This record gives sequence, C-alpha cells and structure tokens, in this order.
Amino acid sequence: MFAILLGFITAFTLTYLAIPAIIRVAKEKKLYDKPNERSAHEEPTPSLGGVAIFAGTICGIILWTPVQSFGMLQYVLAALVIIFLIGIKDDLMPLSPTKKLLGQILAALILVYKSHVKITSFYGVFGLNALPDLFSFGLSVLVIVGIVNAFNLIDGINGLAGGAGLLACLSLGAWFFISQHVEYAVVAFALAGALVAFLKYNHTPARIFMGDTGAMFIGTVCAVLTIKFVELNLVVPPGAAYHLKAAPAIAIAVVILPIFDTLRIFTHRLANGRSPFHPDRSHIHHLLLDAGFSHMQATAVLLSLNLLIILSVVALHFLGTGWLLLLELGIVLAFSYWLRWLVRQYAARKNQLANKPQEP
Repeated sequence: MFAILLGFITAFTLTYLAIPAIIRVAKEKKLYDKPNERSAHEEPTPSLGGVAIFAGTICGIILWTPVQSFGMLQYVLAALVIIFLIGIKDDLMPLSPTKKLLGQILAALILVYKSHVKITSFYGVFGLNALPDLFSFGLSVLVIVGIVNAFNLIDGINGLAGGAGLLACLSLGAWFFISQHVEYAVVAFALAGALVAFLKYNHTPARIFMGDTGAMFIGTVCAVLTIKFVELNLVVPPGAAYHLKAAPAIAIAVVILPIFDTLRIFTHRLANGRSPFHPDRSHIHHLLLDAGFSHMQATAVLLSLNLLIILSVVALHFLGTGWLLLLELGIVLAFSYWLRWLVRQYAARKNQLANKPQEP
C-alpha cells in the first residue's frame, strides 16, 4: 500500500515541479505547437509536457516498486524509453510515419517477447480460449501498437488524453492493488500521479500540451496494464472476490474512448474514399466542439461516457464477454448517432441566426 501511495506522490511532485521549468525553456527556445486548420487551439503552446510525465512516472516506478516484485518491469521500462525517444524526436523534429511506426513495433516486440505482455486467451469469445503461440504473438504486437496510436489520435483537446489515461490507470490500478500485483499497481498509480499534475496545467486555457511524447507514453503504459489485467485475471481462482468473468470486455471498456474514435475515423475516411491515415477534423472531440461544446465540456462528456461504460461492464461482468462487447458497441454507436444529430442541429441554428434579417 505504501509503495503505491509513494509512487503516486513521487510522480505527482516531480511532474508538478518540472512542468513550469519546461514551459519556460520551451518559450525561450520557441518550441511551440503552432495552430493549423485542424487544431482546436488558437495560440502557440509548448508541447513538451510528455517529458515531465515520463520523468515523474519512471522515477515513481523505480524508486518504490519492491525489489522482489520488480520482475519483468526492467523490460517494460526499456520499451518505455524507446517510446519516449521516438516521441521527443517527433515533438522537436517530426518523424516520418514509417519511422515512428517501426519504433513503436520495436517497443511492442520487447514487451511481448521479453516482458510476456501477451494475449494468450479469448476467454471463449468466438469459441476460442487458448491461442496458438504465433497468433498470440502477432495479435499482441498489433494491439499494443494500436493502443499507442489510438491515445496519440485522441490527444486533440485539453484534458482528454490525460483524463482518459488517468481513468484507465485508476481503474486497472485498483484491480492490481486488490489482487496484490504490487508492481503493476505502482506503474498504474505512478502514471496517475503524473497525469494529475499535468492536468493542472492542461485545463483551459492550457499552458502546455503533452505532445506525442506524452500521448504515446500513456498509450504504451495503458496497453501494458490492460493486457496484463486480462492475462492475470485468468489465473485468479473463480471464487475470489476480484475474479472477473468478462476481463476482455472490461479491458476494452477501460480504453474504449481511443479505440472507438480510431476505428470510427478510419471507417469514416475509407467510406469517403480517403486514406485512413489522412488527417482531418472528424475525431469525436472535434464533433463535440462543432456542436458548441467548449474544450473542457467536451472532455467532461467523453470521460463521463467512458466512466459509465466501465461501471456498467464491471457491474454486469457475470453476463460474459460476448454480451458485454455488444453492450459497449451499442452504447458507443448510440452516442455517435446522437452526436451527429447534435452537430446538424447546432449548424442549422447557426445558419438560421446568420440568415435572420437584421432589425433596423
């Protein structure tokens, strides 16, 4: 318990103290994220918050993870360093998508091969339980890279990626604590502490952004935590209070915001004859802004939706993974349909006001 608490406090303190210095250096060196046609911000803003998040989290993990529990975390930390280096390079001097992807795959290979962060069972979904080794290996790499990029894609408005990461860390960290997997609980709560400190500076008007460094780092940690949660739950005795029958559905619920938004925009772009990697303003947070919400209102709506899905799935875990996956799909599709309707209504009201004759 004390290791987890100290990990949180250490990460929070270091991140909180480091960010003002990073902001000052970024302003002196003119290291800004400049607004463009897809940006949701209007002022040049430092985008190196991920450096503080990384430093705070890593120190919290290394200082307070019990030596006897450190286990495979050495390889997790190695993968996180690679992700950090890719992110900081991209924030300072943009990398090509191919080089960035190759670096992410390298980090994922380390996690799967050396740390055994690997999906080995489908819990009976599609009639599958234990997976063949080669399929398990490839699927795990794909899932890790997918979650890393999904978090990077939702980092478009103040507080969203940080809030989604915080929600995931608190949810999964609580389970790791209850199930006595101290090493992963420390990882989860160390990142949570760093994110709480970062969000203090990232709410509107944001003084700093996390950049690719922060978004990919959060995505990597969340990928590790979700996969380990699913795998460690397999060995929990069915009668234990912390055994969950629908662990894959719960894991997806925890990271459903970035996953759903990524799948939705890829589908939308392909349906419109564009490359799924072509950037635009079709993200779910952009739709909320187009419907008249402010940054923080849009973030609050999306995080509330995420929390609702997590609580619903955990409460109904006895229904099994298949039914809960359908429930999650139904909720996010209904939300997406409602949001599209809301955007059309808002645009119609604006046009109506614009075309209203001016009184003399």
